[in-house]
Amino acid sequence: MTVKPKYWVLLVLILLGGIPPSNAASTPVNPKVLHIINRLSFGPRPGDVQRVESMGVERYIQEQLSPESIPEPQSLTSQLKQLDTLQLNPVELLEYGTTNLPGQKPTQSERKAANKRAKQVLDMAVQARLLEATSSQRQLQEVMVDFWYNHFNVDAAKGRDRLWVGAYEQQAIRPYTLGRFRDLLGATAHHPAMQYYLDNFQNRADSRPDAQGNIRGLNENYARELMELHTLGVDGGYTQQDVIALARILSGWGFSRPGQQIDNSFGFYFNPKRHDFSDKVFLGHTIKSGGEAQGEEALDILARNPATARHISYQIAQYFVNDVPPTALVNNLTQRYLATDGNIREVLNTLFHSREFWDAKNFNAKFKTPLQYAISAVRATGVEVNNTRPISNLLQQLGMPLYGCQTPDGYKNTADVWLNPDAMNRRLSFALAIANGNLPLSSIPPNMGQQTIGTGQRPLQKSPSIPVDAWQLTNTLGNSFSTKTQKAIASSSPQIHSALILGSPEFMHR
Repeated sequence: MTVKPKYWVLLVLILLGGIPPSNAASTPVNPKVLHIINRLSFGPRPGDVQRVESMGVERYIQEQLSPESIPEPQSLTSQLKQLDTLQLNPVELLEYGTTNLPGQKPTQSERKAANKRAKQVLDMAVQARLLEATSSQRQLQEVMVDFWYNHFNVDAAKGRDRLWVGAYEQQAIRPYTLGRFRDLLGATAHHPAMQYYLDNFQNRADSRPDAQGNIRGLNENYARELMELHTLGVDGGYTQQDVIALARILSGWGFSRPGQQIDNSFGFYFNPKRHDFSDKVFLGHTIKSGGEAQGEEALDILARNPATARHISYQIAQYFVNDVPPTALVNNLTQRYLATDGNIREVLNTLFHSREFWDAKNFNAKFKTPLQYAISAVRATGVEVNNTRPISNLLQQLGMPLYGCQTPDGYKNTADVWLNPDAMNRRLSFALAIANGNLPLSSIPPNMGQQTIGTGQRPLQKSPSIPVDAWQLTNTLGNSFSTKTQKAIASSSPQIHSALILGSPEFMHR
């Protein structure tokens, strides 16, 4: 739907209070209830505010910290089961999404067919992620999937990773979001998606007499990012010699090739012919001669390092509290991390009970990323999501495509990155479209239902357009709007009330 520029000028004037008010709004709900929902989830769905008011904030926190105890909607479970390629492991995905003809040059038609299959794999991964974010009852887990995927980012645009990013999230991120950081670190380190993205599969000992072929010498890419981004942080106290030592330690780590025997579903493969078995000194620790176990010891050292505890604690506090997190809070979380051997659930529990988290100045202080805005808008309407393409399209337009961050540091979650005029205009267009019921979110997409691997696609089964009821939307969001916004909405045409709510300054924040 195309909207004339003059309309948006009018809309902005309304939001800025340029049109005289005609009436006032009703009393909002307890801001603490809205705060906890907005931070532990992607935003309230109809009935969520009332549910948390009834059960209490503390019970809600503990419930979300134990996602395994929360049953998922049957509709969501059924949708995910119909995404065939989501069930495949990396080895199967590589066979499915490539020509799979070792030693033979594929024909043009074979390459075209393989590219089509690879696109289907990535499309289903995106669809699964958005379905879970919008519809799962385990909202804190979904929020932490967003957090940890960015922390351990892998870009789908790099070769084979378009086949693997979905499996990477399902296998290496999602199961460990609230567990021990060491387990999460190990899962990402072993996964083919990370090994390929940061080139560690090319990392081999340059001192080996059998070092030959196209892959020669150490590759430091993963070793450097493992310390700078994943664990210690850029100021974590490591040196270039530590980078070299870690690269030597991780030499031989990679993924299986066709015909190689593996004993894991990841497709991880340790090649002793490429490994440097000598003793190493890493971060002041002597790691004795050995094979794959040297890498495990290095991961232990990194996970338990105080610099890692502080780096992770700072990022968590920034994500959940404020773009510039309070130093006292970061210190508190760091101590909790070290005391619990990196137990993420305990760190979060400490955060959610901290004075800083409940400081009113941090309420609604975080500007939503494109993903957070899109998911929160969809959730607020209560629409049943079958077709995630409109959400995916918006994320593309706003520069935050799922699995599409090219740099290993992942997408940022601070306002300075996402708050700009063009992005706001696109968000407002999305708000108007979803408020008018013009986004086919409930329509059945081609690859759902009876679609199976290798079959043709069915046409989109469209649902009727139903505008969002503004009164219900206000109730869902707990009437959490400023007096200026409430007056502006009340003085505007009823036909755009819902769009104004979803485009309001308050809804742009969490």
